[in-house]
Amino acid sequence: MKKTGMVAVLFIAVAAGGWWWNSRDKAAEPQYRTEAVDRGDISAQVSANGTLNPVVLVNVGTQVSGTVRRIEADFNQQVKAGQVLAELDPALFQAALAQSRANLANAQAQLALAEANAVRMQTLFAQEYVSRQELDQALAARAQAAAQVRLARAQVTRDRTNLGFTVIRSPVDGTVINRQVDVGQTVAASFQTPTLFQIGKDLTQMQIDSTVSEADIGQVRVGQPVKFRVDAFPDLEYSGAVRQVRLNAKTEQNVVTYNVVVDVANPDLALMPGMTANLRVEIETRPDVLRVPTAALRFRPQADPAAERGSTPRGAAVHVLGADGKPARVAVRTGISDKAWTEIVSGELKPGDSVIVADLAAKKDNGSMPRGRLF
Repeated sequence: MKKTGMVAVLFIAVAAGGWWWNSRDKAAEPQYRTEAVDRGDISAQVSANGTLNPVVLVNVGTQVSGTVRRIEADFNQQVKAGQVLAELDPALFQAALAQSRANLANAQAQLALAEANAVRMQTLFAQEYVSRQELDQALAARAQAAAQVRLARAQVTRDRTNLGFTVIRSPVDGTVINRQVDVGQTVAASFQTPTLFQIGKDLTQMQIDSTVSEADIGQVRVGQPVKFRVDAFPDLEYSGAVRQVRLNAKTEQNVVTYNVVVDVANPDLALMPGMTANLRVEIETRPDVLRVPTAALRFRPQADPAAERGSTPRGAAVHVLGADGKPARVAVRTGISDKAWTEIVSGELKPGDSVIVADLAAKKDNGSMPRGRLF
């Protein structure tokens, strides 16, 4: 029993000594990390991601079905408006056109016969050899024959147009970005127009289709400057400007975003369609303003006497070390922020003042045994 008691006393003494030594070291260390208030430039920005696209991207399709007989354009090729891109097998359309022309010739022959009958009936009616009814029937037959001629001509025009559609032409000047057909492939235009080629009208002018969250979209305006980078050229920074803020919101996994279109000049064609752009919209820039680290505005002392009384002051504030070494609250009015720094519009701060940004003791104690307890 004596031995057990001595071991217990020794354990308590060692623990107490360790606690005292640890407390002495902590007391010697600074408890708070501070940073100085200074003057400098602040640029408020909104970050977003987007994709580079041609300003005008034309999907070239076909209005008729058939088998691709010839391809005249390939990827990255420069084309002019009206240039042949591809050709479908025209055999069926040529046969249909020949048939409609034959029907037109037949209808014209019927019309000639009906006109001759109508003239004959009019002569006989004047001589009172035929009745009025027979004359009316002859005139109606002539009108019907004329209608059949017009119908046959319309069919000829339609078949001639369909035959022309077998030759696929570029509607604009531009660059072939995508080709989705090969020789021998059958394309069907029964329900929807299939896309054969994609042509970028002018790749020296591009646009970024970016997504901006609903929390930031209220700050974005048309004409604001934009800086962005692409992964292909990480050391280069490109410039652009906001052209349009589209009202069509998209919701994915309960996140609402808006499409912001940014105009980008691409004179050297270095930027390619489909590249991912990491962009920053320059919301506002203010030079030489009084500023504090944004972390100082988030700092809250562990034991705030005002909070204990249930009367926590409202509004933005920073904390400085008072004469007693404890944090003292200083109310401020803030302006714009670039996340690292925040503008101070008013308050009892001046350049050189030290504001608290972190509680070092709280960080050391986080996840460890609270001070003042042995076990």
